[in-house]
Amino acid sequence: MSDEAKEMPEQPKVTVMTGPPKSTVREYFESFVVTLIMAIFGMTFILQAVTVPTGSMQNTILVGDYLLVNKFIFTPGGGSLPFLPQREIERGDIVVFKYPGNKLYPEKDRAHGNSAIPYQVNYVKRVIGLPGETVEFKNNQVFINGQLLAENRVIGDADDNISALEVKEFEEKRPEPKYTVFYRQDTMDAVKRGDPRVMRPDYEFGVAGKPMVVPENSFFVMGDSRDNSEDSRYWGFVPRGLIIGRAMFVYWSCDRGASNGSMAGCITHPRIDRIGKFVK
Repeated sequence: MSDEAKEMPEQPKVTVMTGPPKSTVREYFESFVVTLIMAIFGMTFILQAVTVPTGSMQNTILVGDYLLVNKFIFTPGGGSLPFLPQREIERGDIVVFKYPGNKLYPEKDRAHGNSAIPYQVNYVKRVIGLPGETVEFKNNQVFINGQLLAENRVIGDADDNISALEVKEFEEKRPEPKYTVFYRQDTMDAVKRGDPRVMRPDYEFGVAGKPMVVPENSFFVMGDSRDNSEDSRYWGFVPRGLIIGRAMFVYWSCDRGASNGSMAGCITHPRIDRIGKFVK
């Protein structure tokens, strides 16, 4: 050993103070706080749970379906970073949004009570018209910029006492569309007869003889149960800022009609076959 090594002073020992062990209560409390923070973050920016109280999207979505909504998928106004799994809103997307209100006839909102409170109630519809496009709904068909929109049209008669449309027969099957929409037998028969009364008189926007251009940063949306949906034909366009996200899948479903509409039906009459079903 060299003289320098002999002359180096001995290094003092460092003692790490660990403190008293955490109690079980404290560990559970800290875990709860972290979980709560993550849940709040997720529900605020990524996911949201909503329920479907009306039949405007039957049979795609049933009354009593509880949906998980992806709030992160659509790009914000100025676009997104390329490595993020985001995209623009597309035709055919089923979106959840805050009801924009009936600007033409606000008294209709008041007549609907709590189910039509502007900017508070969540609605679920399918995107049909994109910004800048001309939309016209006539003869139970949709025309975009004057061209027929290819949709799978199915005859399904609605019954208020059941949770789904009774599908009787296929009106037509086309390989191109990604989704199916439903019409009543009587309205399809009226179209075949050329009866102009097929159109609901309370539809004002983008209907036969009234084609409308979708404003910038807005969308024209419709329910899949076309004869049983108050949508953009009834109250107008949905601004981009009111869209919450895209419906992903059913995480729970129950038949409320089996218990006269009470919440007890969600426990006593679950629809096991719909749990985990993707919405498309």
